[in-house]
Amino acid sequence: MTDVPDEVERLAQERQEARQRKEFERADALRERIRELGFDVVDGPEGPVMQRLASETEPAARRVRPADVAPLPVEDATFDVSVQWVVQGWPEDAVRGIEAVRGAAGARTVQYVVVDAADTDPDVWPEGVDVIMLDEDPGWGLARNVGLRRAAGGTVVVIDGSVEPTGDVLGPIEHALEDPSVGLVGPFGIVTDDLREFRPSDGPDVDAIEGYLMAFRREAIAATGGFDEKFKFYRTADIEFSFRLKDQGLRTCVVPLPVTRHEHRLWAATPADRRDALSKRNFYRFLDRWRGRTDLTEAGKGKAPA
Repeated sequence: MTDVPDEVERLAQERQEARQRKEFERADALRERIRELGFDVVDGPEGPVMQRLASETEPAARRVRPADVAPLPVEDATFDVSVQWVVQGWPEDAVRGIEAVRGAAGARTVQYVVVDAADTDPDVWPEGVDVIMLDEDPGWGLARNVGLRRAAGGTVVVIDGSVEPTGDVLGPIEHALEDPSVGLVGPFGIVTDDLREFRPSDGPDVDAIEGYLMAFRREAIAATGGFDEKFKFYRTADIEFSFRLKDQGLRTCVVPLPVTRHEHRLWAATPADRRDALSKRNFYRFLDRWRGRTDLTEAGKGKAPA
């Protein structure tokens, strides 16, 4: 008998319950997720049966295009928290982060999502991780949004492999987001006076949260549209997303968290002239959309848009 991973069994049970409630759109979405993991659901007279799509000698998981990853239906969350990594290389950093979060998660139900854009060996990932294996690297913004389509937690935590939690990071995040006026939190905040020069700030209220670790409520995905997918490089994508939430009338706040920052591998591995060009291009894209919106900053709070 074919061994069926626990994640596939869980998704199959959710699908069966959705069918019983006549939520057929959700059932179809769950079936697609099961197929992405290498299995199909065959509905029989005695209930659903799992069948492996690939042969026993082939890996169960298959690589997919970003467009093939369907968003979950908008409904109540099925996890307390969804914690998400994008891997564009150095998968060991994400594994380190997964194990650190898992070790301090306590009684929370946590969904661990990895968007693998680096052709990583599937055996690298710990058990119970929802891995979306992309057929190519589409760039940082789109890869992040692919992960957000899979978010099934009431709270969504976007984290970079360079950040290693050293204690409970989820508790302070959940507590901060209980305040309905707060839309985005994280340990690394920045502020600006003119939308051109940003500097670190301990807050608590800041103009943006850096994407090394940022967290928000799941409904923010639909409200903002996620990250700007034209940001192929990660730089400034976090500032742009922060302003999307601030434009919803929400605050961005620093929450001190027990974390260690390691070398950012992508930054270090990108030639200096290339990363400078990519960073500059991203920053101009941010300015094209938000130029004159100093009313969204702490320094310009209460003022009319320029």
